[in-house]
Amino acid sequence: MDSIDLVLGELPMPPYVTAEDVGFAVKAVTVHAAEQWPDGPRCRNDRAPHPCRLHRWGRRVLDRRGLSERQVRALIAEQEAPRR
Repeated sequence: MDSIDLVLGELPMPPYVTAEDVGFAVKAVTVHAAEQWPDGPRCRNDRAPHPCRLHRWGRRVLDRRGLSERQVRALIAEQEAPRR
């Protein structure tokens, strides 16, 4: 964990995970993906050690919604697909 994580802690979960929360979670996981750096994987958005707070929050939301890893990958691929 990064020192900021120790100070701020985890992001709170929504009381009920809605479809809108899933959309936010997919965006968080997509934007805060890992990039390899000489000192290990880091968030490509904020350079915090990966997984950063927002990536962890997104994964927890998707897990609570009951999505399988395959479903999560499909949502991420849809999010990353170029818009027409």
